[in-house]
Amino acid sequence: MKIYPAIDLKDGACVRLRKGEMDDATVFNDDPAAQARSFAAAGFDRLHVVDLNGAFAGRPVNAGAVEAILAATKVPVQLGGGIRDLDTAAAWLDRGIDRVVLGTMAVKRPDLVRQACARWPGRIALGIDARGGKVAVEGWAQTGELPAEELARRFEGAGAAAIIFTDIDRDGILAGVNVAATAALARAVSIPVIASGGVAGVEDIAALKAEVAAGANIDGVIVGRALYDGRVDPAAALDIAGRAA
Repeated sequence: MKIYPAIDLKDGACVRLRKGEMDDATVFNDDPAAQARSFAAAGFDRLHVVDLNGAFAGRPVNAGAVEAILAATKVPVQLGGGIRDLDTAAAWLDRGIDRVVLGTMAVKRPDLVRQACARWPGRIALGIDARGGKVAVEGWAQTGELPAEELARRFEGAGAAAIIFTDIDRDGILAGVNVAATAALARAVSIPVIASGGVAGVEDIAALKAEVAAGANIDGVIVGRALYDGRVDPAAALDIAGRAA
């Protein structure tokens, strides 16, 4: 199982939000490139980066910070936030992003997402963010009535590399990852699922790994605030994730 340290970008700095609220942000590092180097030095071999301003604006906003991260380390970067068309996805992939995350597009422009999956095999992830089990879009500002599992099923066979499933109600508050919902989604579709939101300690990573051992198709977990404030030790997290299921 993979560990994805999170670098969430707001106004050029690394922050963590609480439940996706932009006005409830904690700045952890004003140098995203330095943060990327720190995660790489700790042994992490991939990064999850989100352009928070871009998610609300519907276009890339923190491009400079993202490019600085790409220049600072050779670790593959998974990027989401503000990617709403194929031209933007292509531009990021051409600049060296390993995988782009399409969230709002999956709801509002599903045919384009399927085109992206076909055009860039293995380089498109679906971002499914849920509040109360229902999908939220536009930087989590809009929540509808579409169940997360139903959205995931719509992309079966499309060729998506992964689904990043975020429980918004737990994101950034160290409430513990929603293991049950993540495992249920991972059993409902064949697309690998990456858990996100609420990781508070290595116990959450161990609980997800137990679901992997039980047959759930969970590919990895994104860890944010718990890494920044020291609740999760990188070596311990990587050890648990790397053990045989």
